[in-house]
Amino acid sequence: MLSFKEIKDLIDLVAERGLSALEVEQTGFRIRIEGARPQVMNDPAALSAPPAAASLVPVTAPPASSREEENLHVITSPIVGTFYRAPSPEADPFAEVGQKISKGKILCIIESMKLMNEIESDVEGEIVEVFPRSGQPVEYGEKLFAIRLAA
Repeated sequence: MLSFKEIKDLIDLVAERGLSALEVEQTGFRIRIEGARPQVMNDPAALSAPPAAASLVPVTAPPASSREEENLHVITSPIVGTFYRAPSPEADPFAEVGQKISKGKILCIIESMKLMNEIESDVEGEIVEVFPRSGQPVEYGEKLFAIRLAA
């Protein structure tokens, strides 16, 4: 059986990593911890609820020039699944912001229906942004990477 501190550490892990759920099973003991679920915007109760304090701080990004946007290529998810930046939790990510990549370079893995699908770059350039966090669920067509095309 897990101690109170171990259970608290697992709860913190679920919150920090944004996991939807975590299940641990030991001999004669099983615990399932579910993370926060996103609010559905069609829900009238969710619309009337006051926003969290963190969301009250306006976040503004500097406007990107149209020339920069023209050179950006966005790679989107071809499937629904779970996004992973590295082949294992201990391993280095496949791709980092600022890294120069070539066409065919593996950028991430999306796990779908217990299959690990490698997502490759279809262009050559430099990674300027990684949108999802590792372990986060992604939808079909969701942005994964922004790549500045090589000149």
